[in-house]
Amino acid sequence: MKKLHEFMELVGRLKHMKRTGWVLKDIPDPETIAGHMYRMAMLSFLVDGEENLDKVKIMQMTLIHDLAECIVGDITPYCGVSPEEKHRREDAAMEEICKLLGDKGLTILEMFREYEKQESPEAQYVKDLDRLDLIMQAYEYEKRDNIPGKLQEFFTSTVGKIKHPFINKIAAEISTERKALFHDSNNAE
Repeated sequence: MKKLHEFMELVGRLKHMKRTGWVLKDIPDPETIAGHMYRMAMLSFLVDGEENLDKVKIMQMTLIHDLAECIVGDITPYCGVSPEEKHRREDAAMEEICKLLGDKGLTILEMFREYEKQESPEAQYVKDLDRLDLIMQAYEYEKRDNIPGKLQEFFTSTVGKIKHPFINKIAAEISTERKALFHDSNNAE
């Protein structure tokens, strides 16, 4: 029970940890890591049953993919940490977290590593959901805070990287709405 309590406290940290990319951009009231993972999990309900993708595995992976951040924090490319070092730190953190869960921890650790290595269609789908949530959140902030174009780098960072056709279609729609919003706000000035 003590280990389970410790696990719950670690996971609880994610409910309060602001995502670094938004903090660095001075976004007021930025989303938390848990909020990001929650929307991704909700988007997993959109998986079409005809695609031969495991919807439950995708949902689980969305809830696991950033779990290590409760220990290492949300490391972005602007944090001065190499991708290799980031992966090393996150893997070590996941090992620590998963030790608290006994046999169940091994399943979580394996799923985390599958995601990190992009070894399955489900892992690739989750990566696409991660990118989709990023641009959706950027669009929401630009709209909410009336800062058209301020978060362009988040859109640029995903160009050509979303592979799944359905997710790519949603991303294209977000970009279209964003362009129309900026066009309308530019014409209003």
